[in-house]
Amino acid sequence: MSGVHGGPDALGVPRWDFSTNANAVGPCPMALSAVQRADPQHYPDPGYTALRHALAAFHGVAVERIVVAGSASEFIARITAAVARSGGQRVWLPALAYGDYAQAAKAWGLQRENQPAQADLLWLCEPASPLGKAEPMVNAVAEQGGVVVLDRAYEPLRLSGRCSLGAGALDRVWQLWTPNKALGLTGVRGAYAIAPLHGLTLARSLEQMAPSWPLGAHAVAMLRAWVQADAQRWLAQSREQLIGWKTAQIALLGELGWACLPSEANYFCARAPHALDVPSLRAQGIKLRDTGSLGLPGHWRLGVLPPAAQAALAAALQPKEETFP
Repeated sequence: MSGVHGGPDALGVPRWDFSTNANAVGPCPMALSAVQRADPQHYPDPGYTALRHALAAFHGVAVERIVVAGSASEFIARITAAVARSGGQRVWLPALAYGDYAQAAKAWGLQRENQPAQADLLWLCEPASPLGKAEPMVNAVAEQGGVVVLDRAYEPLRLSGRCSLGAGALDRVWQLWTPNKALGLTGVRGAYAIAPLHGLTLARSLEQMAPSWPLGAHAVAMLRAWVQADAQRWLAQSREQLIGWKTAQIALLGELGWACLPSEANYFCARAPHALDVPSLRAQGIKLRDTGSLGLPGHWRLGVLPPAAQAALAAALQPKEETFP
């Protein structure tokens, strides 16, 4: 069974899509232009030589530590397979987590372990999904002996706070980066990971397990644009815009009786004051994300959207006056 995700569905692209965490200020003009100018007539370099050097320089790491991936989900599946193939049997997951971690573990027969010290593969995400906060056990988990992966999909969209792990700790874990969310280009699939200093053997194994050309020309163009100074400046400016929108969105929902949970990212979870008529909302072009599949039943995760979307949401959530004949 495929995982549960936000975004377009059988009805198409929602007009007001609160169900995804993409940067609502986007798409990033520089990255979009690069994607539009990409050459789809030719294969990319199968070794992604220039791209891997650019990513390594951006993060200040050795190029051997860069592993490209078709998407975050593809990397999740591949590294889970690698751990299982090497004899790993147990996985540790946060109490609330992206469903693909557990889905990949189930596919490869890894059993969920409650004690991080007993796990062969351990997952972290910060800012975490769905709450958008720090992982409570991030430092303790990062020190374990298994393969530890820190999913940093939302780090570029962090609106407050900072990463719980310092530079030394980050060098001991795998870092998974998915820039398409920050750039507002989630339809372009492309990601990469930074191997820990002690993880070069596994990095080579992951490269051997990859299909030919995991990244197409458009993904290469997006990732090359991601590391450029002008795109990073745009991203910094977009975060300032998102901070204002987030403040307004939380205030709006609070006035409507919603209980909003704290978050450091461009999304947050909230409990509605009553059951929602989801089909009616979807018919009005509004889509929210039920966080049941993320381990948090009874709540909704809402990406931060601009004022027009917030106004549409407020209008749809207003109690309807009864009419009598």
